Amino acid sequence: MLNKPELLAPAGDWERLKMAVNYGADSVYLAGQIFGMRASAGNFDDENIKKAISYCHEKGVKVYVTCNTLPRNDEVDKLPAYLEMLDDAGADSLIVADLGVFMAAKKYARNVKLHVSTQTGITNYDNASAWYDMGASRVVLARELSLDEIRVLRERSPKELEIEAFVHGAMCVSFSGRCLLSNYMTGRDANRGQCAQPCRWKYYLMEEKRPGEYYEIFEDGGTHIMNSRDMCMIEHIHELYDAGISSFKIEGRMKSAYYAAVVTNAYRHAIDEVFDGKPISPVWVDEVNKVSHRNYSTGFYYGDNGRMQYYEDSKYIRNWDVVAYVDKCDEDGTAVLTQRNRFWKGDTLELLTPSGAPVAFTVGDMKNAAGEDIDYCPHPEMEIHTKLPFQCPPLSILRRQSDK
Repeated sequence: MLNKPELLAPAGDWERLKMAVNYGADSVYLAGQIFGMRASAGNFDDENIKKAISYCHEKGVKVYVTCNTLPRNDEVDKLPAYLEMLDDAGADSLIVADLGVFMAAKKYARNVKLHVSTQTGITNYDNASAWYDMGASRVVLARELSLDEIRVLRERSPKELEIEAFVHGAMCVSFSGRCLLSNYMTGRDANRGQCAQPCRWKYYLMEEKRPGEYYEIFEDGGTHIMNSRDMCMIEHIHELYDAGISSFKIEGRMKSAYYAAVVTNAYRHAIDEVFDGKPISPVWVDEVNKVSHRNYSTGFYYGDNGRMQYYEDSKYIRNWDVVAYVDKCDEDGTAVLTQRNRFWKGDTLELLTPSGAPVAFTVGDMKNAAGEDIDYCPHPEMEIHTKLPFQCPPLSILRRQSDK
């Protein structure tokens, strides 16, 4: 039996961490308050990093901490103490992009493995091998590689070197995220986790001597000329593994807890089915369409780069709304829920758990925290008591197809 690839999920804060872990991640990646590439994610202070690592390790899940910004002179002095804290906390690896950070980690975090970030733009076996020779246990490949190129890199780099690649989530119009457009236009540096995503904006031409006269820029019927599709490789699990990728990475530390749960769950079941010798069930392919996303593509993996851009708009597709999370549920399905969006008695909902396909049911009698009968749930975070189709664990999700 072949070893399954690792499923690596994003954890932008505690809620998203718990969702990723409970819905099947083998490992999660997260950031502290400094040196991480997602400045607007919730992230973790030092104490919560320690708690997060302990929580994950109790459940058999590894924790990779991102230290992948390019530090400035006034930040470098903070590195030693931060790296020593991560070493003491038991982090499984650090994801780094800066050579100075890499060398500092070898000195101050001796027990932590080193993964080289996609920000370094690794596109060939010599580059990958050089990082291995310096002490890296894993490289995260540039997203611009095809499966054929990855096969060659795998064959001609050290066999002990692990290879990680993104398989799902947002794509960047610039090479492996190396972009100055946001910094130039807004003062928010993408290479320091502050990207304003100007590549998603709608642009016009203006002639120098005709100020105020705007002309649309058209490409295949649309004006969003730099807007990239999201990546989705859930139907290509076997090809990814066959190319030599040992860790399947889901993008999305800025995405919702619902996204972390649903996408992790879908890839968990798809990977398990492939390695059980079964075809991937259409239900898991459909699941990734039930989160907020842009139109999907397979990125650069098959060399069809023209399909990556979407010119009509940069809007997200949102067809489903989370209405509640399960707090607890007894053997006969009587549950306590926390409301996230309004829903009514008689609504048709789907119940999603980590253990199987979603199940549709009709909402029956409901009570509030005071035990009073209610017909709908109008208040955010309100406690709801109702009957579900079966017993399910905490963090199970109730959702409704959007009527927007």
